[in-house]
Amino acid sequence: MKTILVVDDEWAIAEVLEALLGDEGYRVIVANNGKQGLERLGEWRPDLIMLDFMMPIMDGPATFALLKANPATSSIPVILMSSLPEETVAERCAGYSAFLRKPFRIAAVLDAIDKALG
Repeated sequence: MKTILVVDDEWAIAEVLEALLGDEGYRVIVANNGKQGLERLGEWRPDLIMLDFMMPIMDGPATFALLKANPATSSIPVILMSSLPEETVAERCAGYSAFLRKPFRIAAVLDAIDKALG
């Protein structure tokens, strides 16, 4: 069973992703911000991280930079999520596996995960 870490401060989005991905057969771990997401990595080694761009405490770009700088986590694919245009996100993050513009469609989520997990 593949594990996906969902890092999003919007409770409703995290809950929907947790239910959707659980129904698709994934183990889902949820974190409310980047700091909590990094802490969860000590408990679980996810196969994929879905990371919100704008969050309190530690935002997506700061979290993404720490993930990529750490040899233990640098190879984990990351899907960035934001209501901002991808061009804005790409200015602060390079090397992500996929981008999902909020609000997103379920089919787009599943497609991005399939591509990221290869």
